[in-house]
Amino acid sequence: MSGYGRSHGAHLHTGNRKKTISFNVNFKYSTNMTEINQTTEWAALQSHWTEMEPLQMRDLFTENPERSEQMSIRQCGILLDYSKNRVTQKTLNLLLGLANAADVDGWRRRMFSGERLNNTENRAVLHVALRNRSNRPIWFDGEDIMPGVNAVLEKMASFSDSVRLGEWQGHTGKRITDVVNIGIGGSNLGPLMACEALKHYQDPALRLHFVSNVDASHLVETVKPLNPETTLFIVASKTFTTQETLTNAITARNWLLETLSDEAAVAKHFVAVSTNSEKVAEFGIDTDNMFEFWDWVGGRYSLWSAIGLPITIAIGMPAFYEMLQGAHEMDEHFLHADLSENMPVIMALLGIWYVDFAQAKTHAVLPYDQYLRFLPDYLQQADMESNGKRVTRFGRPVEYATGPVVWGTAGTDGQHAYYQLIHQGTQMIPCDFLIPVNSHNETDDHHKKLFANCLAQTEALMKGKTRKEARQEMEAAGLEADKIVDLLPHKIFPGNRPSNTLLIDQITPSRLGSLIALYEHKIFVQGVIWRVNSFDQWGVELGKQLAGVILEELMDKGKSNPHDASTKGLINYFHRHRKR
Repeated sequence: MSGYGRSHGAHLHTGNRKKTISFNVNFKYSTNMTEINQTTEWAALQSHWTEMEPLQMRDLFTENPERSEQMSIRQCGILLDYSKNRVTQKTLNLLLGLANAADVDGWRRRMFSGERLNNTENRAVLHVALRNRSNRPIWFDGEDIMPGVNAVLEKMASFSDSVRLGEWQGHTGKRITDVVNIGIGGSNLGPLMACEALKHYQDPALRLHFVSNVDASHLVETVKPLNPETTLFIVASKTFTTQETLTNAITARNWLLETLSDEAAVAKHFVAVSTNSEKVAEFGIDTDNMFEFWDWVGGRYSLWSAIGLPITIAIGMPAFYEMLQGAHEMDEHFLHADLSENMPVIMALLGIWYVDFAQAKTHAVLPYDQYLRFLPDYLQQADMESNGKRVTRFGRPVEYATGPVVWGTAGTDGQHAYYQLIHQGTQMIPCDFLIPVNSHNETDDHHKKLFANCLAQTEALMKGKTRKEARQEMEAAGLEADKIVDLLPHKIFPGNRPSNTLLIDQITPSRLGSLIALYEHKIFVQGVIWRVNSFDQWGVELGKQLAGVILEELMDKGKSNPHDASTKGLINYFHRHRKR
């Protein structure tokens, strides 16, 4: 493993080598593969957990003073210290053996080569092409897709520049002051997270807003303080038929026309990110102001595409290119670095270790940076929608745990909310602590206090507090003997609770790009090992289908469809208690 001072190059295969990524695109998904939990590598890890379970990380640090240096990787301005995990070098070797058994190396190459890894939808997985700043050819179905990618980026640059410079004006000739993105899922969470993360770089003359919930309160409260004459809406929907997005878009359109009273105004105040030009034109949006993306871009991986249009308006296209560059650098690292020194791979394997062998059910993402406050929300979709699967990519039920529940909040707020459970609760919760070394707001000693709190939590989770230490602490404080006896059980911290620490040089566009790509590849590796399709989301569909059926009954009291007694009773209650 690499130490603090060692940096793995982001361009390991440049110059005259690897100008074009080209692998075997005829890879067949074998249904005869041994299930991963039936491999000798899996069995070895199960046996190894029984060896590791009683060991204390305190002792591992005492036995090896160089543990933190040996268990750290620095890449793309990010230091990953994973030494506070319940692992030894033997553990890591066994986990790497599992990665080899699952052919992680082959799968990462297949993704970059444009194979249709999303086998249930027969789609490639090429979000890496969107940030391919080397511009070397990436082939899909015999065509280099980079010219198309670059053309959309140029269109985004031209449009975002016109809005930022005041050249794009509303129907009454006034410059745009507020931009409202209407989308849901990946069409909302990615741009929302990135705009908040890069707020330091935003033009204060332009305010960005995001509406996703079909609850009218979200849209109504968002537009209340806005002026229709100076508001631009971005409607983000690949098919332009997504129920929540279109409902909000139509209501926003009506809000605009209540003031401007001219259908022609829609074309000056609405643009679309979509592939359905017919529906876009029907809405009243000029198709020249429609930004396309492709089937090989999954929704939760789409902020790098035209879905990122709000980001380009917020921070400018040069900064967006920096963000793409940072992601590309992490892509290069992931594709070319040895698995044993590969940051996404190591994070993925540690997650597998806890979910499948230590029986951890959740994973906390804890960014100590207010700008990253929406990162846990973003990663919930990225991780849980990707790997929350109960069948393998071959359609067979899995016999082991797959995706954990991902959750978290920013900064010290969580310490005064749920950290009690992490420290002294009955379940193990692996954590990622993220913090920038340099803040954009170095006011007095705020950042040093924030940094101290972050590191203190990782140390406390690892070390805990023994019975002897708790007793000595209370004796030093002068507590009476009987009070010590009463309090002692409550003062003991078991410790030995795992965490990763990620130190980011600073939250810049490039480093944010690297960070997001890091987690994307971590999720991908875990999906490969669990042998699930990380790129479909059929579990979202059933609720949508049933919602359509129930909506008919809510709109027409006389309409009746078969339901269970509970659902039927709730529909009837709704009708009885509606005030209008």
